[in-house]
Amino acid sequence: MTGDELRQAFLRFFQDRGHKVIPSSSLVPHRDPTLLLTSAGMVQIKPYYLGLETPPAPRLVSCQKCFRTTDIDLVGDSKHLTFFEMLGNFSVGDYFKKDTIAWAWEFVTGHLRLPRQRLWITIYLDDDEAFGHWQEIGIPADRILRFGEEDNFWGPVGDSGPCGPCSEIHYDLGEEFGCRKPECKPNCDCGRYTEIWNLVFTQYNQDRQGCRTPLPRPNIDTGMGIERTVAAIQGRSSPYETDLFSPLIDAVCRLSGKEYGLDPNVDRATRIVLDHTRGMPFLIADGVMPSNEGRGYILRRIIRRASLFGRKLGLQGPFLNELGEVVVETMSHIYPELATNQGLITKVIGAEEEKFIATLDSGLTWADRFADGALAQGRKHLAGEEVFRLYDTYGFPPELTAEIALDKGLSIDWEGFQVEMEKQRERARVSLRGTGSLEVRATVIREHTAFVGYQECSCESKILDLVTEKGSVETASEGEAVDIVMDRTPFYAEMGGQVGDTGEIEGPEGRAAVTNTVVTASDVIIHRSRVVAGNISLCDEVEARVDVARRLDIARNHTATHLLQAALRQVLGDRVYQKGSSVEPRGFRFDLSHLSAITEQQLSEIQSQVNEWIRQNLRVQPRLMPYSQAIADGAIALFEEKYGDEVRVLEIGEPPISKELCGGTHVSSTGEIGLFLITGQGSIGAGLHRIEAVTGREAEALVESRLATLKSLSRSVESSMEEVPGKLTELMGELEAERRRALWLERELSRRIVEDLVGSTEQVDGVTVLAARVPALSMPVLRETGDMLRDRLQSAVVVLATVQNGKPSFLAVVTQDLTARGFHAGDIINQVARVAGGGGGGKAGMAQAGGKDAARVDEALQSVKGIVAGKLSGHSGQ
Repeated sequence: MTGDELRQAFLRFFQDRGHKVIPSSSLVPHRDPTLLLTSAGMVQIKPYYLGLETPPAPRLVSCQKCFRTTDIDLVGDSKHLTFFEMLGNFSVGDYFKKDTIAWAWEFVTGHLRLPRQRLWITIYLDDDEAFGHWQEIGIPADRILRFGEEDNFWGPVGDSGPCGPCSEIHYDLGEEFGCRKPECKPNCDCGRYTEIWNLVFTQYNQDRQGCRTPLPRPNIDTGMGIERTVAAIQGRSSPYETDLFSPLIDAVCRLSGKEYGLDPNVDRATRIVLDHTRGMPFLIADGVMPSNEGRGYILRRIIRRASLFGRKLGLQGPFLNELGEVVVETMSHIYPELATNQGLITKVIGAEEEKFIATLDSGLTWADRFADGALAQGRKHLAGEEVFRLYDTYGFPPELTAEIALDKGLSIDWEGFQVEMEKQRERARVSLRGTGSLEVRATVIREHTAFVGYQECSCESKILDLVTEKGSVETASEGEAVDIVMDRTPFYAEMGGQVGDTGEIEGPEGRAAVTNTVVTASDVIIHRSRVVAGNISLCDEVEARVDVARRLDIARNHTATHLLQAALRQVLGDRVYQKGSSVEPRGFRFDLSHLSAITEQQLSEIQSQVNEWIRQNLRVQPRLMPYSQAIADGAIALFEEKYGDEVRVLEIGEPPISKELCGGTHVSSTGEIGLFLITGQGSIGAGLHRIEAVTGREAEALVESRLATLKSLSRSVESSMEEVPGKLTELMGELEAERRRALWLERELSRRIVEDLVGSTEQVDGVTVLAARVPALSMPVLRETGDMLRDRLQSAVVVLATVQNGKPSFLAVVTQDLTARGFHAGDIINQVARVAGGGGGGKAGMAQAGGKDAARVDEALQSVKGIVAGKLSGHSGQ
């Protein structure tokens, strides 16, 4: 049975038992900031278990793409993977342990035909219910082993969420793969037993303090790793030896000329390249771009690590894209987003790999430098900080640094390295703390709010809940900050990149100013407010009023983002995809994927096209339709967003020039936008650009501001506004001519200075020394002066000082014959500048420095002879 056949058999087995097949969710978790990447099949099921969302069916089954960042450093052995596929069946309050256990056994023995004598069962210590169900289907008691929380209790994914005891099915690879100890059984570290299926009985919700409370209804979450299970089916001891990896292994061996299975070092490097290359296309297709933080750092790290270990296989140039193409070819029939984004995948991997290769030699140079420095200092190890710097800056795995160090007879300060790693982890934890978690306000607020803001900007409503820092209250008084929940609201809650509405809520005895509107995962709309007059109480009949002018500013900007995306795809090509946006009253930003630079001409075309559509006053029409129909009709959806069965599609024009899934607020026709102006554009990462723009009132204000600036310039240069560009060009030309003239004069002055100084040298024990203060010269001309003096004097130590705008500058020049005797311009200038409160350095032949105290320049120059004399006598001096 192949990997494809296992995937199909699993989904079909549970589909026949009433399960709805759901597609894999993105590797970027939906609305769950506790997770960096999707690491298990149950991630997209988590809101159903918590009662935050309604599942499409109580029985679900999926094949989920997963990425586990904790295993990156372990990849290279025969077991660990970062990217993998997880098969899973899920029950949301439907069946529980009995059916789960029976079906699991039926599938592994009846459909996969794994030998019963090779299968072992593990359960949680006190889970007698699971023990009984396993015995009911004929498993002997001595084949059911009990383990504690570390092995058989499945904690929450992230720092909080559903959890519970689990039962695992282990496959015995055979005695030859184990430690041969009599006590060797499942969960032994020797690797003889492979866990192929984990059945998690999610009975509890664990909060961030570790407290567990029973869920309203127990659920089932199972996970079968395709790679491990295929290895068991195909009689292999490692997933890397299965058909899932064979096309990649063939490609690596072809490119490197190495053979897999003969040399442990080659095998390890090959496995690292294989695993990381599988993960790259999936991360990029799901919108992750290389960066120095978060998910982007994970992508950058695996690209660098794969490239690095490719070099150990003899692959000196870029090679990852050839392997990436194999991944797309072999897996896009299951994950079509790979083929859809193949162009982007190729460009991102290629650009990032070439960028790393350019730094790789530098990294190796630094590694050698650190090692040589340690030897020079008499150390027998590389410092942890040095190892971490190579790891963090150049992507060097510490084991590679250890190999370089070992070649020079050095060890590694692993303890110091771990200290630096812990500092980095703490920085990451601190940055994540502010993002919150998926914990739900629904424990306090469970009322559903009807949103009427598409049709009206004010409505009558009723207060359902008030929450202050004290918790739920019956009344909030003047001055108190309060979260208000109503049964109906015209306020749009912050979502999809659009900021929330503001306004006011007025009741019979008071009024509250709404400063923001947000929505919980369970669709409760919360009005962040402050009572500004009287009291607001539970069950008050109130009038809710949105700030209409602000709402219209936001609507103009939001509709403009749709026009912008349509124009971008028209000018740059239909492979442009939105990667994020922020829509506010004063303007918006729009992030997009596009590998090439966007030229000024293209920006001009994009802006002109958007304004043309605005002038055409195209109708903006929202429609509700099934998600599948919307996609079939060509509507654009954000890949990382999660949509329900019915979606809102916004069409602009007839026939539509734009069709996108969108729940935001918009104008009713494009003419209401008025004017669209792009205010900024730049790169925010490999293959990512950000465009900033304004519309309506802000665009009008911008035009007025720029016209005022132009009028001011025209007065300053004494010309009409139309003549300003030409006049500025003329003035800039005159200024440049004056700069060239000043430089010529400065150089002429320096030549005369040289003539004067040649006769001012002194002798220090046979060494010619010149230390002089010169008129104010720029540093480039001061260096030219030093070059001329070196040529004229032939053998000398020269130190020049100048003061410009009250700041001293120093230059030291040492002729080649004296550098051979140990004189170093960098050392000399550093000692001289220190007298004037500064410092500097440079090469042996020429160096420069700055100072702070202009009054001590002459004193600094007087120290030169002493420094030279000290060097000649074998010790430094001033």
